[in-house]
Amino acid sequence: MLVKTYAAAVQGVNALVVTIEVNCSQGIKFFLVGLPDNAVKESHERIVSAVRVNGYKFPSQQIVVNMAPADIRKEGSAYDLPIAIGILAANSTVTEEKLESYMMMGELSLDGTLQPIKGALPIAIKAREDGFEGLIIPKQNAREAAVVNNLKVYGVENIREVIEFFNGEKELEPTIVDTRAEFFANQTHFDLDFEDVKGQESVKRALEVAAAGGHNLIMIGPPGAGKSMMAKRFASIMPPLSLAEALETTKIHSVAGKIDKNMSLLSQRPFRSPHHTISSAALVGGGSFPQPGEISLAHNGVLFLDELPEFNRQVLEVMRQPLEDRKISISRARFAVEYPASVMLVASMNPCPCGYYNHPEKDCVCGQGMVQKYLNRISGPLLDRIDIHIEIVPVPFEKISDSRPAESSILIRERVINARNIQEERFKENDGVYCNAQMSTKLLNTYALPDDAGMALLKNAMNRLNLSARAYDRILKVSRTIADLEGSECVQSHHVGEAINYRNLDREGWAG
Repeated sequence: MLVKTYAAAVQGVNALVVTIEVNCSQGIKFFLVGLPDNAVKESHERIVSAVRVNGYKFPSQQIVVNMAPADIRKEGSAYDLPIAIGILAANSTVTEEKLESYMMMGELSLDGTLQPIKGALPIAIKAREDGFEGLIIPKQNAREAAVVNNLKVYGVENIREVIEFFNGEKELEPTIVDTRAEFFANQTHFDLDFEDVKGQESVKRALEVAAAGGHNLIMIGPPGAGKSMMAKRFASIMPPLSLAEALETTKIHSVAGKIDKNMSLLSQRPFRSPHHTISSAALVGGGSFPQPGEISLAHNGVLFLDELPEFNRQVLEVMRQPLEDRKISISRARFAVEYPASVMLVASMNPCPCGYYNHPEKDCVCGQGMVQKYLNRISGPLLDRIDIHIEIVPVPFEKISDSRPAESSILIRERVINARNIQEERFKENDGVYCNAQMSTKLLNTYALPDDAGMALLKNAMNRLNLSARAYDRILKVSRTIADLEGSECVQSHHVGEAINYRNLDREGWAG
């Protein structure tokens, strides 16, 4: 008897339907075809044990299972449930009447308990797109998948529940999540706030400008000056995620298996801070069976690289293309996947190996040329892609000991949101452009050219600092953002002047 059940395979951040065809005939062998990996091939033993432990008879016939389309590699143990139900339906243990209306995914334990899977959200989106009535998945993934409306999502704990559901012996309760209510309720709660940061007003201003325009930023300063402290609070001043951004970001985390069982939709921008020993594949994604890397997990959020020169140079260089294109393409011999990577890069570094170059009180002990050598660990092209370079000096005792709270993240965030609203209105006719950092050269010439005094100031800075054409574009973009924060329609000379001041590492003689 031939029976079909339906599952899904995740490729990149999207899913495609996999039809599982099961045929039982005379014989004793078991065949599993359709390009399964080892985890899928091992499903036979798990299925046999799960079926028998729950009091059902495993067919003593020849079983052929085909996973179509057969030219796409099937990975992981999440196909256990649809294969098991297909085998039982082919043996008439399960009624096949409702099978075509439901997609199923889930890993089976030996006792029939379902284990959580990766990629539940893109699978649920695909199930709705293809007109399935419902999706049956492990209970741990139910809230994640229930974000998708117009689809019944059933979270189950054991294969017995699924068998009884298809046989009409038991009704399953669909998981219902009020997506909008949960999403908006958690948007404004942050554990870390800028009111804890004493002093450093110039750095806070630079961070505000970066958040308002979506600009990449690097902080240079001695140990203990507050670089990491401020970077960890950066997400609290960024504009809130839209529902579309939240869904896109949650899909990536779902594919990577990083969604908590109590979580439905990510409501806050992600903040990722990988260690400097990270590999290229872990940062940008990849591996034998590609997975999203840290730069994709930070999509629509912040990627914080602490102690930037300590990262392997090769690792840093692979970021150059994703920072420009805001996506990462991973190609293998048989296939290619693309992950979104629209991130704000926030980096920090010491000015020299000892950390005290340009320190107002402590002497630098680094030898001649070591400061420049340390800075040269970061390539010029990568630094060019960072719009704002800001130098940090230690906070004096008078400000550290001041008990009065500093300006809160809420107040800074309000100004950032107002600036972003101006940009959203400005770029509403331009697809894929949402903030000043994403402007093309054409848009720069339309919206960001300064007045005559500003242009003269910029020309002087370009000549004196020997800046690249890319740095010229960065200064114009940052100038446009500063003007937006001020509510100015035109870019003026003082906006350009502030933007030029955010190119510390371009100054002649900065590194000795």
